[in-house]
Amino acid sequence: MLPNPTLPPSLVVLLSHLQPCFTAPSFTTFTALVYGLLAQTRERTVCGMPMGAGLSRVWPHHPAHRFFSHAVWSPDQLGLALARLVVTLLVPTGAVTVAVDDTLFHRSGKEVWAAGWFHDGSAPSRDKVGYGNTWVLLGIVVRLPMLDRPLCLPVLARLVRKNTMSPIPAAAGPPNGHHARHGPPRPQPARGRRRHLRR
Repeated sequence: MLPNPTLPPSLVVLLSHLQPCFTAPSFTTFTALVYGLLAQTRERTVCGMPMGAGLSRVWPHHPAHRFFSHAVWSPDQLGLALARLVVTLLVPTGAVTVAVDDTLFHRSGKEVWAAGWFHDGSAPSRDKVGYGNTWVLLGIVVRLPMLDRPLCLPVLARLVRKNTMSPIPAAAGPPNGHHARHGPPRPQPARGRRRHLRR
C-alpha cells in the first residue's frame, strides 16, 4: 500500500469526481501525482511530482512511471470527465466556448518518440518550422470573478504523429459541447503507451 499525502478537503472533493476513470490503486497514484504537480515549485516531471508531494523518501518512483506506461486508464475519458467538471462548476449556463491550439515542444535525440519537423509560429526562421513533438490542446474558456480577462483551462491533449494525422483532425475528435455537459458513452480503458517522451 502506497502512503497517501494529506490532501486539502477541497482538492479531495474535486478529485473524487474523476475517481471513476481509474482503478483503486491507480487513483491513489493519480491523487499523489496531482498533489505533487500542484505543490512542486521546480520541474514538474514524473520524478518531480512525488518530491512535490513530500513522498520521495517513502514512495518509490516506479509506481509513478508505471501509472503512465502500464496502468489501465483512458486519457480521453479522464479529459472528458474533467471537461464536465469544469463546465458544471464554471460554466453552469450558456454556451461552452472551446479553444484549440497546436504547440511544438522542441525536443531532439534518437530516443524522442514521434518527433519531427512541424510548423512553429514562434520560430525566428522565415519558414516557421521546428523539430520536436507537436501536441494539439483543447481547453474550455471560462470567466472568473477575480480576473478581468477570459481564462482557458486545458482538458484534453493529443500527440500529432508525422504523416499519420494533421492537427485539425486530431482536434476534431469526440469532445464537444454536448459531451462536456452530458458525457460521452463510457469508453473501455486502454493501456497507456509504453513509449515515453523525453524532456
